[in-house]
Amino acid sequence: MSELENNATVEETTEEKKLVKQILIDALETVIDSDTNKPYPIHLQGSLLPNEPYPESFFTFWNNGSESDEFYSNKEGQIIHYFDLNFYSSKLAGEIENIFTSAIAALKDAGFIVSGNGFDVPSDESSHTGRGVDLIYIEQI
Repeated sequence: MSELENNATVEETTEEKKLVKQILIDALETVIDSDTNKPYPIHLQGSLLPNEPYPESFFTFWNNGSESDEFYSNKEGQIIHYFDLNFYSSKLAGEIENIFTSAIAALKDAGFIVSGNGFDVPSDESSHTGRGVDLIYIEQI
């Protein structure tokens, strides 16, 4: 493979990773906040500034990594992407559970493999509680 072909492959893979993150964001944007009639804010995990106030409710995500899979003739056939998804809110626990269940359904509809119904996650703000889940997305290339 020439250096030019190798660079093109790296660029295509980088673009695909962005596409997978966009699929995740697009799925989450279908979950509408009944208080505002808008999608919940979505942030990259850890991107809120220390002095920035938390939104009332919001999603965070993090891509834990990706790996190549299904090789044929030295070419990868798919990439498996691993994500953490968290939802933080100052709403009541029952409301948080309903919102998170809706998010899981939207992610499954978008092609994500969702590990269970989620788990509790700590929040840096005493006013908020959180739910998290592990996601996998298998990208065919």
